[in-house]
Amino acid sequence: MPAIDTKPTAAPMATVYLQFEDQVAQLDRQIEDLRKQDQSLQGPNAAEIRRLQKEQTKLLQELYSNLSAWQTVQVSRHPQRPLLNDYLSLLFKDIRHLHGDRNFGDDKAIVTALGQIGREKVMIIGHNKGKDIKEKIACNFGCANPEGYRKALAKMKLAEKFGLPIITLIDTPGAYPGIGAEERGQSQAIAVNLMEMSRLRVPIICVVIGEGGSGGALGIGVGDRLAMLQYSYYSVISPEGCAAILWHDGSQAPRAAEALKLTAKDLQNLKLIDTVIAEPLGGAHRNVHDTIYNVEQFLLKSLAELKRIKIDALMEKRYQKIRSFGSGCVEISRLKPKTTDISIPKKLSAKAEIEQAEETPVETPVES
Repeated sequence: MPAIDTKPTAAPMATVYLQFEDQVAQLDRQIEDLRKQDQSLQGPNAAEIRRLQKEQTKLLQELYSNLSAWQTVQVSRHPQRPLLNDYLSLLFKDIRHLHGDRNFGDDKAIVTALGQIGREKVMIIGHNKGKDIKEKIACNFGCANPEGYRKALAKMKLAEKFGLPIITLIDTPGAYPGIGAEERGQSQAIAVNLMEMSRLRVPIICVVIGEGGSGGALGIGVGDRLAMLQYSYYSVISPEGCAAILWHDGSQAPRAAEALKLTAKDLQNLKLIDTVIAEPLGGAHRNVHDTIYNVEQFLLKSLAELKRIKIDALMEKRYQKIRSFGSGCVEISRLKPKTTDISIPKKLSAKAEIEQAEETPVETPVES
């Protein structure tokens, strides 16, 4: 008689709803209540469940076809969005992890590995955010140190030596801003990566799968193809950081997000990215397998295209691509009037601040 497995199975994680999804959450609760009352698909509640499901689908289509920039940022940070480890387990085969920068240490915020996609052997480099609190703290919530970028470059050089295409999966709010990181040359490590990646003699494909923040994303973001998932973002700075600098108020992040033009659609219009990879209805967190399948199809197609190009021609195309950055911004600025009001407060000189303080009347309390 076969042994009975008494190990408890993990319950499916409850769906986390974003602030703008209140109506969707209400419909889901109604559907769940009806299902608890009637387990049969042909029971008395079946028709009502189907009606609510159609209503939910229509609502999700309306919401996700008109997301604001700030709502897109919220979706890209969803706690149930697929992370690097999901891609490693579902997208690639024969994973062999590589560690260390041969200089300082092994940064857990950047993962490097050999793997296979389809029939192609590739070098995989990506940001690791971690699943639980312990993992998140260990990898600084996906914010890499200089040794992470040096590790990535060392593995890219290894891939170049053996003629392996490079795939990078970007998902970081930015490079780690700690004192130790700055002391060990954070900006230099990122700058060296930008220079070296631009001239690696193998195909490079970069995909933003979640957050693409600042130099932390750029450090592994130079390549022949740059794609973004539909509800990811890619920006010179996070919306909160931008708001803190311009208005000294982090609550202005939604306003900053609109001004930064950080969504996949905006960046494709500006000719800064090549492709927008579609996500399932309601975002990648609602259907992880379909999301990863869409990424896989893009990668296989891009690898086939790039491998047909002779390496010298590929290098020239990459050079021209990098040189053309910003041309789309110039064209659009000539066609469209400036409508975004940044309203940056003017910084007064020390003398002007003193004069302003002297002219400001001082209110004295009135005794009752």
